[in-house]
Amino acid sequence: MFSSLSLKVIIFGFIFTFFSSFGQSFFLGLFNSSIRETLSISHGQFGSIYASATLLSSFLLIWVGKKIDDINIFKFAFYVTLLLSFSCFFFSKISSIVFLFIAVFLMRFSGQGLMSHTATTTITRYFTISRGKALSAGWFGLSTAEFILPVLIVYLLTITAWQNIWISISILTLIFLPLASFFLIKKLDFDTREQVDSGKTELKEIKQWKRIEVIKDYRFYIVCLNMLAMPWIATGVFVYQSFITEAKEWGPFIIAQSFMVYSILSVVTLLGSGFLIDKFTSRKLLIFMNIPLLISTIVLFYFDSPITSFIFLGLIGISNGLANVLGSSTWAEIYGVKFIGSIKALTTALMVFSTAFGTALFGLLIDRGFSIEQIAMVSFIYIFISLILLFFVRNKLNPQYI
Repeated sequence: MFSSLSLKVIIFGFIFTFFSSFGQSFFLGLFNSSIRETLSISHGQFGSIYASATLLSSFLLIWVGKKIDDINIFKFAFYVTLLLSFSCFFFSKISSIVFLFIAVFLMRFSGQGLMSHTATTTITRYFTISRGKALSAGWFGLSTAEFILPVLIVYLLTITAWQNIWISISILTLIFLPLASFFLIKKLDFDTREQVDSGKTELKEIKQWKRIEVIKDYRFYIVCLNMLAMPWIATGVFVYQSFITEAKEWGPFIIAQSFMVYSILSVVTLLGSGFLIDKFTSRKLLIFMNIPLLISTIVLFYFDSPITSFIFLGLIGISNGLANVLGSSTWAEIYGVKFIGSIKALTTALMVFSTAFGTALFGLLIDRGFSIEQIAMVSFIYIFISLILLFFVRNKLNPQYI
């Protein structure tokens, strides 16, 4: 099904999306209580710091992420690895609000931002007819991390200090990722492509959009509204999982256990969506992406039973599985792959920005006395409006052919 080089690219994507988890909100949220206790800060203060640091990382990502179009992929991956390792080490040294801001900035920039950007851009650019399945397999790395790490970290926090965990992650990153990159993508460059039959090279006829052209296209913003729903809402849930647990009286381990359901359904959706995308295209599947997320807000609004946590996160997991693959393949289908690095640098930056927005909004609403049910309704309204707008332009998302 895949050539030897194709498999190496997929494995590279799997590893880098797995390691991107250390900068993802679901992982950093596991240390929320420990950090707030260490620094004696409130939910709102933590959220403001987290949001502002994430916002800064999104702006920088627009410029740095573009460089993947200009230099060797292996070198780019090596630099990102060094930055991630340093960021994890720095995170272990948090002792003040200033250090917290810098640490969160570094983790969001190197982990969530550059690690996922490197993985998805490499896969998106390399694959043509099998892009959906390849992205599904690559994003399986993050789903694996979401399945394993929450329970593992909750356990480790009972036997060691949170700072020791981060030092261990830093060492693991520094040793493992350079070796993996060397053996998997050393021979890869900008022009390397999946081998396809001559009759299946229709992507060569698609207009290759530059980033400046993309930002003038109204379709880009409507698709983005839908793409960004999952990041900001899920980030708010992950970062403030302790608030949700307390409000619903679910107990300390319910959310961590529910992440397993979230991860399993993310994986199942990932595997299925890859085949569906290659058969029907991302453009036709996009309208279905946020429907499970919409239902999850209704579940959170109406129900309080502990089993609600599993249903709630399970529905988010389904939308997450779709969003991970569609978030990369849709842009390639509409705008081509020649400048996909710069385009994805922008969309990844917007995704990171939306997580900052979600963190700040949830923190603000919590500090203003909003209940989790009221926050769920705010999320519902956003998703519903973005879906309506997408419905009206769904037939106008075809690429332009030369």
